Amino acid sequence: MIKWKKIVAIAIAAVMTLSLTACGSNTSSSDNTADNTASGTEVSDSSAESTAAESSTESGGGEIRLVNGKIEIDEQLKTYAEKYEEKTGVKVNIESLGGGVDISGTLKGYLAAGNMPDMYVFGGEGDYNTWKDYMADLSDQPWVSDTDVAYKTSDGKVVGFPYAVEGYGITYNADILEKAGVDPASLTNINAYKEAFEKIDSMKSVLGITAVCSVAAESGQMYWSTGNHIFGSYLAQGLDRSDTTYIDMLKKGETDTDRMTQFADFLELLFQYADKNTLISGTYDDQLALWAQGKTAFITQGNWIDPSLPDYNVSFDSGIAPLAIMEEDTDGILADAPSWWAVYNEGGNKQLCYDFMNSLASTEEGAECLVTDCGMISPFASTMVEPTTPLAVSLMGWVKAGKTYSWQWSKMPEGIALNATGVIFESFAKGDIDKEQFVTMMGTAVSDYAK
Repeated sequence: MIKWKKIVAIAIAAVMTLSLTACGSNTSSSDNTADNTASGTEVSDSSAESTAAESSTESGGGEIRLVNGKIEIDEQLKTYAEKYEEKTGVKVNIESLGGGVDISGTLKGYLAAGNMPDMYVFGGEGDYNTWKDYMADLSDQPWVSDTDVAYKTSDGKVVGFPYAVEGYGITYNADILEKAGVDPASLTNINAYKEAFEKIDSMKSVLGITAVCSVAAESGQMYWSTGNHIFGSYLAQGLDRSDTTYIDMLKKGETDTDRMTQFADFLELLFQYADKNTLISGTYDDQLALWAQGKTAFITQGNWIDPSLPDYNVSFDSGIAPLAIMEEDTDGILADAPSWWAVYNEGGNKQLCYDFMNSLASTEEGAECLVTDCGMISPFASTMVEPTTPLAVSLMGWVKAGKTYSWQWSKMPEGIALNATGVIFESFAKGDIDKEQFVTMMGTAVSDYAK
């Protein structure tokens, strides 16, 4: 099996390619989880692509349906699906769900109605436990040996197709930080962030910004950002990728009060310097627009926003800094496969799904779709296409340096952020509860949910 180090090696090679050509703007254990420029590349004539095409062609065309959980790559996937249909005769219908939609709940409705898609997204251990009886075995697929982040069951069976490696921390506008005299490399502990936030806040009029941070905590739509992503720093920041201390506690209904208090200190700081309207009632689009229009220095999102930046004509440089929630330095960001695609094991189009996945994994055009168009890092070691979007390049730098932490939040019980913790983040953001109440309520919510 390929190790995370091999993904690092691919990242290094891509960075070197970027430097030499002067072009472009810019894992974990496999049971971990989970979020717009056309390349114009001609269809590759590689043998792998030809094999996939021949397999689909021999099947006599057909039609499959994929439920995708990343709305920001909807257009890119649909463009690839059109090219794929032109070559193979197989129509791939992309149904993208996002923006706070309860994807697992939607899929349950499809299952009850006898309307399950041929392929569907799932986000980690909680989702796997819900859908494990409906997942096809992908262990014999050719791409399995080319990645170390496929989703595996406890007995080693592969059931999840990885389409990306993603990373997040706190994304910054490098131009604003430079004007403010803040070095992003210094943002490795809470005190450094406090000093930077205070300085930038005092220069808002000079910098032309309305707030220091763009954060959205409204639980109805943004629970996934607060209750999963930001909370992920409590579970993993500063830990070895194999260290499951805090996620193991959570599964047993326990939290570490000292660490949760440190986390609450950081949240309080983050919320204090956030744009209030966006913080309390903003959607994902509101949060992104505020930052992309240069109105804040920071945003609590990751490299998945890359494909959306051209929509705002973003011209400033950007990068990802650590979610450094503690007083001690934690110089790294959270990076992993964000989610996976499963094949519905009772569907009649399994081979067509296998062919489509293999095309994305093994062809040049598939790599162009995932890396160049979608702005992600490929999870496949043989991929030679290097990222060009700014945050994907920043992410690759962290991966290359070996400074990443696992997405342990993806192992949480299904729905805990939606049904239990998301509203606590919102209450804290609104000021309805204080730090001590946040710590207590998070402990109670985790305990109750584990029961």
